[in-house]
Amino acid sequence: MPTSILARQVRAVLECVPDAPHFHELLSLIDDFVHECSSSPEPEVMLFRLEEDLQKVHDEVVDHSSLYQTEVFLAVLYHLGPILPPTSVISWFDIVLRPALREPKLPTLVVNHAKELIISALQKVEEAYLEKVGEFRRRLLDLYLLDAFNEGSGSDVLEWAELDEEQREKRAHWKWNLEDILLKFGTERPQDLMTELHIHFANPTSRLQLFMLLNLYTSSPSFDTSSAVLAAHPLMRSVLLSLLLDTSSTVCTAGLTLIVKLLPVLAVHARNDLKPMLPKLLAVLARIMCWKERPPSDSRGPADEPPDPEFERELESETNRLIPIRPDLEWERLQLTFNATTSHPPSPRPYFSILYYLYPSNVLQFLSGPAHYLMSTNTRSPYTMDWDKALAQDEIRRKSEHLIREHVCHPLLIWRDAAAEVSEHEFWARYSVARITSEAEMLDVRNSALGILAHCRDSGFPTESIEPGSAGEENPDLPVHLIRSIDLSSEKASISLQDMISTTIALKSNMDVDVVKPTSQWPRDLFPVPAQDSSEEPPPHSSGEIPSQVIRVISELQRELLLLRNELNFEVWLSRENVKHIGRLYQDRVLTRSAEAERQGLYNKLRNYRAQVISLEAELREHKQQASSAKNKYADWNTELQKKLKEFREEKKAWLSEAASLRSAEKEAQALFAAQGKLLAEASKEVFELRTQKKETQHKIDRLKDYERQIEQHIKMQQLWDKDFVKFNERGEEMMLMHNQYQQMKLQLESFEKTMAEMEDAARVQRRRIQSLEAQLTQAQALRQGTQAKHRAEIEIATFSAEKAALMDQNKRLKDENVELKDEVEEMRAMLEVLKGQHSGRKGLVSEPRASPVQFV
Repeated sequence: MPTSILARQVRAVLECVPDAPHFHELLSLIDDFVHECSSSPEPEVMLFRLEEDLQKVHDEVVDHSSLYQTEVFLAVLYHLGPILPPTSVISWFDIVLRPALREPKLPTLVVNHAKELIISALQKVEEAYLEKVGEFRRRLLDLYLLDAFNEGSGSDVLEWAELDEEQREKRAHWKWNLEDILLKFGTERPQDLMTELHIHFANPTSRLQLFMLLNLYTSSPSFDTSSAVLAAHPLMRSVLLSLLLDTSSTVCTAGLTLIVKLLPVLAVHARNDLKPMLPKLLAVLARIMCWKERPPSDSRGPADEPPDPEFERELESETNRLIPIRPDLEWERLQLTFNATTSHPPSPRPYFSILYYLYPSNVLQFLSGPAHYLMSTNTRSPYTMDWDKALAQDEIRRKSEHLIREHVCHPLLIWRDAAAEVSEHEFWARYSVARITSEAEMLDVRNSALGILAHCRDSGFPTESIEPGSAGEENPDLPVHLIRSIDLSSEKASISLQDMISTTIALKSNMDVDVVKPTSQWPRDLFPVPAQDSSEEPPPHSSGEIPSQVIRVISELQRELLLLRNELNFEVWLSRENVKHIGRLYQDRVLTRSAEAERQGLYNKLRNYRAQVISLEAELREHKQQASSAKNKYADWNTELQKKLKEFREEKKAWLSEAASLRSAEKEAQALFAAQGKLLAEASKEVFELRTQKKETQHKIDRLKDYERQIEQHIKMQQLWDKDFVKFNERGEEMMLMHNQYQQMKLQLESFEKTMAEMEDAARVQRRRIQSLEAQLTQAQALRQGTQAKHRAEIEIATFSAEKAALMDQNKRLKDENVELKDEVEEMRAMLEVLKGQHSGRKGLVSEPRASPVQFV
């Protein structure tokens, strides 16, 4: 089908004209066009014409506010997808695909069509499209980092608060679609996605969003197949450098959550890459344990005084020592993400649990001497100083004491040392990710206590003595302890230390907690307004200034939102792995029960088989006795038969040998008679043939000398003929060469004559131009007056003079060339005359006819 007709059909469907085809019929026509274009010898031309027509239809007909037209156009592009090159998809991105990804009212199927088109373009690896696809990939990631809503940006949060519900929905839909595209592309081509993420890690302001994206990417079930790529990719080095060098606790918390999820996956799918990474992972643990809390920047001085930057830097350098980074790393350090809120240090507990589970002896050896361990493994410090000066080893030992007390003893500490853990086969080599995650959690005393508590409940033991302060709804007989609400009406909140401890234990022990009087709004006490004297007027604020209290609260809420979202993703991933582990344990339990029942059945069968074996053995003994007597009788009878058989065989053998000798003598005699008759016949025939041949060749033998003399004469004549023929061929080649030279000279002469004519025409045109320019110069000199006009006229005269001189030089050069060409033409004509004379005066080879050798006979 021609592209113009197909474009008219698309236009008719978009405009909903009465005679327009049905939507499904249009899609069938497009599928037919795709099939025709695939089998065409010039598919690029057909596709280019169709795209031009579709572009014109889109500019004239499509309205972005019409969901129906957007849906139709996206369906057309989706069905053209198999033949669309990546450059076409990229060109349609800003026009059609990007508005569709921002529109929340479009059907899910239509949005998925747009996503699949983008992902298919990102996956093309042809050499012709490689650069364009790479730029498009970077642009998508830039849109996700810069254009989509960023929860970690204060300006984005304030802008979000000013938007209405519809605009918020559009922005949320836009971000979710970009995330979905990047995650699906990462599933198909993990190497390319990780390369782009590694490039964007150089920008410190993007690291928080990149960590959130990586947390989503690693939480997908299909990430296990891509984990080996990440282990060997430079992105893993950037993640570890961020945990070692960046000073933002929010970014570090997100990165630590990512590492905690990655370690079980790498232990299963890339354990060979995990061993070289162990010293850097332990260095990250040391850095997290030494992390100190930072107060907000606006709380370090009186409220009525502006903050002093020098004082803040000095206070910051005293509380949190920032060690300079090595210049060769080319790493830009990320400072505080939220300056208006307190920066709490990230918790090293889950990270320590998984490291302690995988490499317990190495972890304990590292904690006993962090700097010595890192230097013994030849791990280079990322700072400008060595490990012994960069690490606060006393503080590491003090903090690690609490972590070790809160974990149970690892069984492998008894059987292996640190060197054996790295060199020998890992005990978790055949474990699944779910098993490693669950067993690592059970090393924590809190989780172990919960496991013992659940076991005690299942066994019927009393649990009041180990209940941490709350009870679930499954057992209403257990006591429920209520925590008092906090009174925020006064300036200070009165909180009991026991209530704080109970709340912390209840929330962090993974037990059932009932929230009393939940509310969907933030309490008004969260935004306190300082009391002011009635006699004093409130200080004036500019219209665009935001109070510091509001900024601090927004920063706190932003940080808590990001951390809660990060923790939610981690808990979802953790619950999924726990469910897998629970399923495996349940399967093992079912298999154990079935194995026990099968064992009991096999034991019963074994007893029956033993009784049968005893009875069969008795029968076997009786049969053996009967068989022994029968065997003896059979042996005697068999011996007698063997003797008779031996006598018969010897007699038969004598007869057979005698018959064989007689037959062989008869055959030899017959063969001898046949051979003698054959030789006699051949001899007679040969004598007859020789006599006949002698009579036939006698006259030829008589004339042999005459023939030999004639042959010698013929050979001499043949040699003379060959020499003459060679000379003749040489003269023919010389004539052919002269003829070719003559034709070349003739063509060259015609070319020179044509060039001479063109040069004469060019000279004539230049003379006319010189005359016209002289006339213009005369007219310009007469009309222009003034200093500036004179100056310009002088410039034009100089330019004209230069052009005139150049034209005259060119004309002279052309005349000289014309003279030379005429001389060459005359020489060629003379040479042609010479060649003609030589050609006409040459004669061919003439010789008399040779006499026939038969005449000499």
